[in-house]
Amino acid sequence: MTEQPSTPPSSPIDPHAALAAEHFRRSRGWWRVLAALAVLVAILALLGRFAGSEAPLGSHVARVVIDGAISTDRKRLEVLEELAEDDSVSAVVVSINSPGGTTAGGEELYEALGRLRQSKPVVAVVHELGASAAYMTAIAADRIFARRLSIVGSIGVLYQHVDAGKLLNTIGVDLDKVASGPLKAEPDFDEPMTGPARESIAALVDDSFQWFVDVVAERRGLPRPQALGLADGRIVTGRVAVATGLIDAIGSEREAIDWLVAERGIAEDLDITTVWPKPDQGLDWLGVLLSGQARAALGLAPNGAIALDGLVSLWQVGPAS
Repeated sequence: MTEQPSTPPSSPIDPHAALAAEHFRRSRGWWRVLAALAVLVAILALLGRFAGSEAPLGSHVARVVIDGAISTDRKRLEVLEELAEDDSVSAVVVSINSPGGTTAGGEELYEALGRLRQSKPVVAVVHELGASAAYMTAIAADRIFARRLSIVGSIGVLYQHVDAGKLLNTIGVDLDKVASGPLKAEPDFDEPMTGPARESIAALVDDSFQWFVDVVAERRGLPRPQALGLADGRIVTGRVAVATGLIDAIGSEREAIDWLVAERGIAEDLDITTVWPKPDQGLDWLGVLLSGQARAALGLAPNGAIALDGLVSLWQVGPAS
């Protein structure tokens, strides 16, 4: 009888080795998923690059959108400067829906559009709201249109101060400081704005206000006393704004284009291209999404939120309006 070879007994399974093998298998699966995602991102980036590299535009009207609170913006300034040099741009429409913002932001837009106006026809269209620094922006244009019930005006400058002294006294908090001069870091928020501190802020506000009134009178062709009479901070409808000379006509972007064709000789049926804000290209949206999620996780304001600090030209609904 032939002796059959005996089968060696199976080795007991090492639980640690099995766990390591399972971990390796899962991690390899995750690496495959990440590799697939990387390939997908690369493909989207290439598609975005090709989508963003459109053929150069022919003659067209450029649209600059001023939406929300205004502040200084270097990139926006660069776009406006480029428009002045772009021979394919026949005219510029400034599309406004803003309560205003910082005085410096309004001044920057006013001056940049004034330089642009030297080489291109510029027309402003106010939608729901064009107040304070946004109205300052509008008057830089050759002509201003607004709807009958748009809100226009609020010519003026504002500095807000919160006196939290009583609250701090109630909870037992006292503030102290060492300053290089009597008006450094004044007014302090633990005391009312009085005396030299108030006088210095009033002079700051008045200087900015007088300049604002001057440019309204100049650009709107109004006697200065008349412009001053309209500069008490009031807001008016588009219909009243036409009657008082603050804007030129009732209308929307369509009427603005008709005016450019009739009065400035631009060709009919030109394409209108939004040049500001710049459209997202490629994976810009991914960066915005990730940065927004990261900021939210840290409890920060959304990306692009503007904190208006100090001197502003802003119309706002509330006790400080």
